[in-house]
Amino acid sequence: MRKNYFRKLVKYIKKVYKMDKQINSLSDERINPRYKNGQVMLPLVLELLFRIKKLNELNCLLKENEFKNLIPKGERLQQIDTIRDTLKSIHLKGLGKINISIIKKAIENKVLKNGTIDVIW
Repeated sequence: MRKNYFRKLVKYIKKVYKMDKQINSLSDERINPRYKNGQVMLPLVLELLFRIKKLNELNCLLKENEFKNLIPKGERLQQIDTIRDTLKSIHLKGLGKINISIIKKAIENKVLKNGTIDVIW
């Protein structure tokens, strides 16, 4: 039941907030990257959803293949070293734009009640 819930949640995030498209549109300083940003950032999104506090914990879960039911078939989650290297080179302005679009969509969908965010959009 729990894994099914998180699968639905990931699907909802992709559908409503279009996170996969936004993450793939991020720019970085890597030259001829082997992996798309979406492949690298998906474990970080799962880390936030599962409230994992350390990358080492996430690394153990990735090695144990704990998220295999949450990701699309044929897609592979990257290891922590790849994630760290990518995070070092991603431009922060793109992440800020994603953050703003998530907040706007949440307000539009009436997810956030008045007073939960101090900025008026």
